[in-house]
Amino acid sequence: MGEGEGCCEQMQSARLIGIGIVGVGLFMVARFMIDTPVRETVKMTETVIGRAEKDAYMRDDTNSPFNYEKHPVAFTPLHYFAPSEDWVFRSRLTVYPDPEAVTIFDTKGRERKGHLYGFLNIDKEGATHLVRVYRMEHEEDFYYSIWFTDRTTGESTYEVGRYLDFELSDDPEHVYTLDFNDAYNPYCAYSPAYGCAIPRDEDFIDLAIEAGEMKWHD
Repeated sequence: MGEGEGCCEQMQSARLIGIGIVGVGLFMVARFMIDTPVRETVKMTETVIGRAEKDAYMRDDTNSPFNYEKHPVAFTPLHYFAPSEDWVFRSRLTVYPDPEAVTIFDTKGRERKGHLYGFLNIDKEGATHLVRVYRMEHEEDFYYSIWFTDRTTGESTYEVGRYLDFELSDDPEHVYTLDFNDAYNPYCAYSPAYGCAIPRDEDFIDLAIEAGEMKWHD
């Protein structure tokens, strides 16, 4: 086979994979939209399609935890709660004037250094709940992250806890969108080859957050 023929076959395979992803996503969107008001569909549609794309990545990409060469794991689709606007909140970030230095342990017993940087507020079920934001050291840089446990932890969701990505804005008055439909499991939920940060007791949110990713397996 010539080099040009191999290239064409790879492009055709990529095209078929893309069609498959879109097809699955659109089917899930159509099923979701039956019972969803029009005003809620745009973000929730993105969530459903994003989940189909993540399944394709987890199944096929060489960097996926399922394809880690030292400890490959048989892939089966990830599990999620149905997307819902009930779990989307908006809040400004309150930054602690003197962020507390913290040590976070991971599932392999290793220490991770960082600071408890601030918190967001969410109002739900007649109470205000704090969602803590961490600034963690990574080599010579740092990153921001949210991790939490809730009433579903160890029941319908991963027993260690779940994560939310957080990107800090330069605007101190910025209003953040906190979407628990995007809550996800760390890689250690799928493979023992990975160690993941364990949420602290203070990171417990006293709600049954039935949004985002569920347990991958029992």
